[in-house]
Amino acid sequence: MIQLLCLGWIIGIATMGKTFPILQSLLIPLLCLFTLSLFFKKMVLKHRLSGYFKCVQLCLAFSLGITLGHHYANQQLHERLQLREQQMAQVEVIAYVKNLNQLSEHSIKQNIQVLNQQADEVQWQALLRNEVDSNQQDHLELGHYYRLYGKLLPAHSYATEGVFDIEQWYIQQNIMADFQISSMQKLSEQQVYALGYGRYVRQQHSVLNQIQLYIEQQRLALRDFIHHAPLKHKGLLLALLTGDKSLLSTDIEQLFQRFGMSHLLAISGPHVLIFAVLVCWGLHQLICRYRPELYLKWPKQYVLILPFCSCVALYCAFVGFEIPALRTLLSSVLISSLVLLKQKIQPLSILLFSASILLIFDPFSILSAAFWLSYGACFVLLRIYQTVQQQSSEQAIQTRTQMLKTQLKILIESQWKIFLALFPLMLIFFKQIAWITPFSNLFAIPWIGLIIVPLDIIAALCYGIFAPLGSVVFQLNDLCLSGLLLLLQLLDWLFKPALQPIAMNIWVWLSLTLGLIILFLPRGVVPKVWSVLCFMPLMTLDASKNEFELTVLDVGQGQAIFIRDQDQTLMIDMGGNYDESRFSVGKQIILPFLSVQGVNQLDQLILTHLDQDHKGGYESIRQDLPIKHVYSNEKIQTADSSQFDYCQQGLNWQWSDRVKMTVLSPKAENLVYAPAEKNEMSCVVYLQLKHAQPYQNFLLMGDAGWQTEYQILQDYPELKVDVLVLGHHGSRHSSAYYFLKKLHPKLAVASAGFHNRYGHPSTMLQSRLKDLNIPLLTTVEQGSIRFIQKQHQISVEVQRDARQWLKH
Repeated sequence: MIQLLCLGWIIGIATMGKTFPILQSLLIPLLCLFTLSLFFKKMVLKHRLSGYFKCVQLCLAFSLGITLGHHYANQQLHERLQLREQQMAQVEVIAYVKNLNQLSEHSIKQNIQVLNQQADEVQWQALLRNEVDSNQQDHLELGHYYRLYGKLLPAHSYATEGVFDIEQWYIQQNIMADFQISSMQKLSEQQVYALGYGRYVRQQHSVLNQIQLYIEQQRLALRDFIHHAPLKHKGLLLALLTGDKSLLSTDIEQLFQRFGMSHLLAISGPHVLIFAVLVCWGLHQLICRYRPELYLKWPKQYVLILPFCSCVALYCAFVGFEIPALRTLLSSVLISSLVLLKQKIQPLSILLFSASILLIFDPFSILSAAFWLSYGACFVLLRIYQTVQQQSSEQAIQTRTQMLKTQLKILIESQWKIFLALFPLMLIFFKQIAWITPFSNLFAIPWIGLIIVPLDIIAALCYGIFAPLGSVVFQLNDLCLSGLLLLLQLLDWLFKPALQPIAMNIWVWLSLTLGLIILFLPRGVVPKVWSVLCFMPLMTLDASKNEFELTVLDVGQGQAIFIRDQDQTLMIDMGGNYDESRFSVGKQIILPFLSVQGVNQLDQLILTHLDQDHKGGYESIRQDLPIKHVYSNEKIQTADSSQFDYCQQGLNWQWSDRVKMTVLSPKAENLVYAPAEKNEMSCVVYLQLKHAQPYQNFLLMGDAGWQTEYQILQDYPELKVDVLVLGHHGSRHSSAYYFLKKLHPKLAVASAGFHNRYGHPSTMLQSRLKDLNIPLLTTVEQGSIRFIQKQHQISVEVQRDARQWLKH
């Protein structure tokens, strides 16, 4: 029953950010019913419990866990959201630096504690330039106070389904805003006292805060030591030791990504355990040599439990209490407690209890991929461990060769099982997979786990005792890493591995996940053949049953529109960043969105014109996404599998008996002007949907302005429009008053970026729409805007309604 209560608690916490009125109203009734059931079990029924009563009680425990988790998660979220900054502004702050910074090629990210913006201190992420010729005083130093001047930048996500949610990440990390520093002034503690923050200064002098500061200073000292040491792979050594990627090169990080081994660059449970085992092994040798009588008084495991747990706690503190390390700490404490109390250890219960306790102290860790991947991998490893234990009890004593074969078999079995079990989670968080991962892990995990990480830890311990000795061990480990990277680069040259985007909608994903859960459950719980039924949707999915949908994606300052009807798919523009090499709209927005829609190829793509904010995303994924037909007002380079045609007036598609699309502009004879007049020569697309209410006719204007609007009214005087996607992102030079009045759409949509420098949609345009009583939706305020057909009714869904932190 306790296990079900914990499982329900975890599921309830996982609903964070969503609102379920039924759960809000059931808390008190469920709590009363559960308490009543415990009373009946204890005082009335006692040992005469029927199977029906047990089933009801288990259901009550599970439901109560979900309800409690949901209430607790959303209460914590509400409190944190109250501290989040919403508006850009130039501000002056008083700040304290207590955490190690994160270096990158061009910037330094430093979490700071801001004292003068809320009633209590809040955490912001300060941004500084990382310049080679910058002076030391330009960096924020640990343990110091500052008066900082700069620009406050609220977090703002691309609110598009399937895309990495930066606002969620900031909430999970407890960062309330970004802060771009323009100037700084160091303050003494006396000055901070005089400003009225004496209570905070006294708090930082507490023993716990001083220990935390000391650990951060040691992490910084170790990073500086590795940075200046004569090492070839200093960034990789540091990442494997502490999880700090400040010195890691982009090439190495991309190499690990291509092999699906990025998780090895983060701190995990094995890192912590290796450190604890090494220290306890050394302590054991000392006891055996100098005080063996201790083992006559207490069993060995009792003597070493406290040092083991202390080592785990110390390493967790050293790596900043990352989630996998915390999971290991909690599990170690629980197992140690059971050992001391002489209770039976149940691995699955340990996982549930440790996850539940972790979520009490930090419910926001449920939002992290590390939480799910860490516990998912542990669940699979425990299932493998249980199987091995069962087999070992049935077999006779093995020879050394047989034991070696068994270990090799376990390694191979664990890799493909972990790969399969975590496949659904990888799709949720990353939307792509590296098929070579199970094979590369076969040699990478033993090499890193048995050689690299132990040597890294020994080198760090030696550095703490005698720095030159630590340098020697680091150099030895550097040679071991060179061997591993040489092998990876050889395999990279031979097989050319790459991350493959996977397209799978939510229902197929749920079916796949359920099938895999059934496969990994212990025998006898559920018949394994049931998993085959769950995998059927993967083979029998009928795309022709898709309803009509049109989605204006939130791609920032740009435009991308996805249209689907039955088995036909089309996109109009793909957005684009000014520098796709730094942030790719195509790879980081378009492909993830198509992935969760279950779309792995497009029938048509219309690039309204070749401005970067409309075609840049296409350029970056041209070779990754098959497209049958590409249209534009200018010739553009396409993949070999794509056919190109000019987009011109009169071009039309009759997708089905209910959907027709027509290009209204530009005229064929005007295409020669497209290179010079990109905006006015934009492809204007008109979509007609039969038997639908209240929105039947959609007009998509691209970046067309007043000249094109006038021409359209001349060529199509009877044009009917229900939804108008405004031209040029809602610029004041488009959507003329007469044009809007003549068409008078039921709804206007503007695709624009948050706080864009152009001021789109313009206040002048908004004033016109208000005068004409035309409602306006924008991707800035609503995120992606989706028109979806259900029966004959077209409803509007906006992505910023999906989670509480996305709502402004």
